[in-house]
Amino acid sequence: MRVAITGATGFLGGHIAETFAGLGWELSLLARSSDRAETVAHLGRTVVGDITDAKALDTLFAGADVGIHLVSNFRSASGPPESYHQTNVRGTQEAVGAARRAGVRRFVHCSTIGVHGHVRSTPADETSPFHPGDLYQETKAEAELWVQSEARKPGMEIVVVRPCSIYGPGDTRMLKMFRMLAKRTFFTLGACRENFHAVYIDDLIEGFRLVSTQPGIQGEAFILGGPRYLPLWDYLVTAASAAGAPPPWMRFPYSPVFAASVVCEKLCVPLRIEPPLHPRRVRFFRNNRAFSIDKARRSLGYDPRVSLEEGMERTVAWYRSQGLL
Repeated sequence: MRVAITGATGFLGGHIAETFAGLGWELSLLARSSDRAETVAHLGRTVVGDITDAKALDTLFAGADVGIHLVSNFRSASGPPESYHQTNVRGTQEAVGAARRAGVRRFVHCSTIGVHGHVRSTPADETSPFHPGDLYQETKAEAELWVQSEARKPGMEIVVVRPCSIYGPGDTRMLKMFRMLAKRTFFTLGACRENFHAVYIDDLIEGFRLVSTQPGIQGEAFILGGPRYLPLWDYLVTAASAAGAPPPWMRFPYSPVFAASVVCEKLCVPLRIEPPLHPRRVRFFRNNRAFSIDKARRSLGYDPRVSLEEGMERTVAWYRSQGLL
């Protein structure tokens, strides 16, 4: 099978490319620069270009059976706000257009559980309303709604994936948390009773393999998460244990810290400075993120097998092998 992947040099894209190449699939991989393209050149044909570069996208999708769209502008205050729409919305539109022109059979769009925001009815599923809580989530929701409208058109199958919080070897986004837990400097806000749902990278990759190959799922959306969600406090205790540390011992009230984060954001963002205290990070302690993966189990045969305990231990082992922890 021939697969084109945008975002192929990122954490998720790189792992998907490694796995799919190992299956003997023929890959076409988009990278933003020549330097980044070199990191995945051993896995398939590389195309250098921006996600809004129609010519590069036409080259990427040419001859592909399946397209997997992973590129997104995650979260950074250092870039202009319009960059979120440029990458997350316009980039998605350009990718879908190029895939259609190339005659791609199936297009897999990677969205996020963040489109649901704070889950009001536990657990949320694919039919739960969208309540995005920041610019990243708003533009991802806008992109997904547009993709859903495209799925109603003939000519190309479109499937949406909403991953839960991704972690595993190779991901450094959680490194700061593990370092603070190991040094016993990590603090919590409030009681940490809300739920958190993570997914280990290997389980998520298997989910992407399934949505790339399973027949009869045109126009569907699937939440892909780990075996279970759990209270945030239990998540943090598990992470601390994997790092060889006791549970976090510092706890502060939520409301005053959140108020301070709002002020901090208003001061820093106009100056293109990453806020040291960001409302999004503070809301980590208050938002409920509990999701059902029953639809994926039923329709795809999705069966995540890596427990949070095992996944955290593997992640910490990788950090240590790289001298990061």
